[in-house]
Amino acid sequence: MIYRPIVLDEEIKFSRKKFIVSKTDLKGKIIFTNKNFSEISGYTEAELVGENHNILRHPDMPKAVFFLVWKTLLAGNPISGVIKNLAKDGRYYWVIADLEAKKDTNGNIIALTAFRRAAPQDVIDKIEELYATMVSIEKKHGMEKSLAYVEAYLEDNNLNYNEFIKELTRPKGILGSLLDAFKRMLR
Repeated sequence: MIYRPIVLDEEIKFSRKKFIVSKTDLKGKIIFTNKNFSEISGYTEAELVGENHNILRHPDMPKAVFFLVWKTLLAGNPISGVIKNLAKDGRYYWVIADLEAKKDTNGNIIALTAFRRAAPQDVIDKIEELYATMVSIEKKHGMEKSLAYVEAYLEDNNLNYNEFIKELTRPKGILGSLLDAFKRMLR
């Protein structure tokens, strides 16, 4: 059993070229991590395997986000999210997580895989206020009210959660313009 660290207000920065990979069973128990996961989180693979993935959950993360992620994954659909994780030493790190369900030959979900990369500062800046509001709502009124809040927020912006995350994490500036132009050429 791993004990939760004291939360520190210190961010771990890591290269966008480093991908953090993990695989869990359908209950969220970790069955695989890559070297980058251990290096950034501070936990060894031996410490992580068999533990529930929520040991990394930072208290600044709304439960409603994880509810949406799990609901989507267990329906067999991929989803992305912006996640603030808690490292073993109490520091934190932000990631963009791309999650998907792994299926057997009969189409049954057998595992969940997450690929994470460092979240750019502009993405963090945009998501922090939303998450802080959601966490505040959850503390006072519960997760259901937080879900209602985020659903109304998304509806006001004419987006579903996946579209919101894709728009939020889409490359900006010249790179974003080049990618948009390339996508238009492929149509």
